[in-house]
Amino acid sequence: MRKLWLDRQGGANLTLVFGGWGLGPAPFAALAGAGDVLFVDDYRDLSDPLPEIGAYERVRLLAYSFGVASAAHWLAGAGVTPEKSVAVNGTLFPADERRGIAPDIVAATADGLTPASFARFCRRAGLSGPPPELDISATQAELRAIADRGPAPDTRFDRIWISARDRIIPAAAQETAWEGQSSVVRRLDAPHVPFGDGQSWKGWFA
Repeated sequence: MRKLWLDRQGGANLTLVFGGWGLGPAPFAALAGAGDVLFVDDYRDLSDPLPEIGAYERVRLLAYSFGVASAAHWLAGAGVTPEKSVAVNGTLFPADERRGIAPDIVAATADGLTPASFARFCRRAGLSGPPPELDISATQAELRAIADRGPAPDTRFDRIWISARDRIIPAAAQETAWEGQSSVVRRLDAPHVPFGDGQSWKGWFA
């Protein structure tokens, strides 16, 4: 996994962010007010125990897009239980006909990945600004690893956000995936990347 500190002030509380596939930290650039924020992505290998979190009294988790399933796999392996966990526009079934993205679409996305196709993906996701720099082979391998890893262990979240205008993981698939946790689901009139100016980390954990 790749690790990047988005903010590091040396406080007692950590926000741990599992980002989405290929988008890097850009979706979270406008969020304010969290103290220490550790961002991770690149889910080809989930064996890193993230020893950085051991320095904190409290850890809360925000998992986004394919980071939701990846975080759930990682939590089960690392034996970590965050104080609060939030899922945003993702499911525990990343490559799934009914509860995620259809496996043939995931495979076609990986097989046909180019800078141009990735730029289209970013626009469909609602990412503002230019697409992140892309290592084609590494990003293809990551997407295939996510699909091959399969469904994540059942994981309870304190809040689940679903965007009605998600063009990456359809809202209907997310609704189906989270039927067992419907009481904590909240809906957004937003695209796949729902984060933006004027928002705070606190608001996503509300």
